[in-house]
Amino acid sequence: MNKQLNRRTFLTTATQTAAIAFASGRLAIAENNAAAASTQKKLPIQIGILLGTFRTGTIEARLDAAKAAGIEAVQLSMDCAGLPAMPDSIAPELLPQIRSAAASRGIKLASVSGTFNMCHPDAEYRQTGLRRLRVLAEACPQLGISKIHLCTGTRDRTSMWRNHPDNNTPEAWRDMVACVREATEIARQARITLAFEPEVNNVVNSAQKARRLMDEIGSPFLKVTLDAANLFPAGKLPQMKEILDEAFALIGKDIVLAHAKDLDHDGDAGHLPAGQGKLDYAHYVALLHKHRFIGPLLLHSLSEAQVPGCVAFLREKIGRIASSKK
Repeated sequence: MNKQLNRRTFLTTATQTAAIAFASGRLAIAENNAAAASTQKKLPIQIGILLGTFRTGTIEARLDAAKAAGIEAVQLSMDCAGLPAMPDSIAPELLPQIRSAAASRGIKLASVSGTFNMCHPDAEYRQTGLRRLRVLAEACPQLGISKIHLCTGTRDRTSMWRNHPDNNTPEAWRDMVACVREATEIARQARITLAFEPEVNNVVNSAQKARRLMDEIGSPFLKVTLDAANLFPAGKLPQMKEILDEAFALIGKDIVLAHAKDLDHDGDAGHLPAGQGKLDYAHYVALLHKHRFIGPLLLHSLSEAQVPGCVAFLREKIGRIASSKK
């Protein structure tokens, strides 16, 4: 009888011990996951991506892919929702669907792409772009988006990213400024912010010209998207630190979006995934942090397969800056 009681006591105790150990293990895993999540949340700069990096599937499927990669924010392009990137109209029922899909996955819709050639030599082309920009601007409040990403364009008729010898003419600047001024009025009416991107092949090809444009327009609704891989004219790559320092001194307080890609040569915009070229990311991220940029830092110019590696690269750079400031 005593042997049976002892055996029963042993089995009961063993079962309870195993249960406690299992529960403790689950708790430890949960705590580790929570700690990792907490660490990620404490990063001073959000990690984002251009949603079009995920090239196929519904907008829900693309958001799922972003979520699985640890992405916190995205720049939307309307072609991800089956429309042209610059649509002539948007079905009203589509907007809450997009907003809900992002919110349910814990992903912030940080901005929407509204790029068109704001310096195209054809005035009618520019007016068409402005009309479509208004469509996007009026959709932003329903999407929960407050920023539209722009480029200032080029005199090239076929690509807004290709340099042209007329980009530095007074006429090119005049047409671009007039277009940006109209766009900024659209933004004022919609109560959203336009963020244009200085780029070596565009009319606004430097931080100096970005500062000039903002001063000339004089609107709180006009700010900057900075891509550090776009700032180096031919022969200037050896002065990377100086060029980045000067850019932030001029426009750092006006940066509301930032892009993350890389470059292997100067004289052109970069086209490499972040961390695979010559850009000094430690300095770039440190400058963003110094100027109180809170994100998102948006990855692009990468394949879907490269997303996890680039996210890890940015997280390490941002985390290291955050740790050094404690």
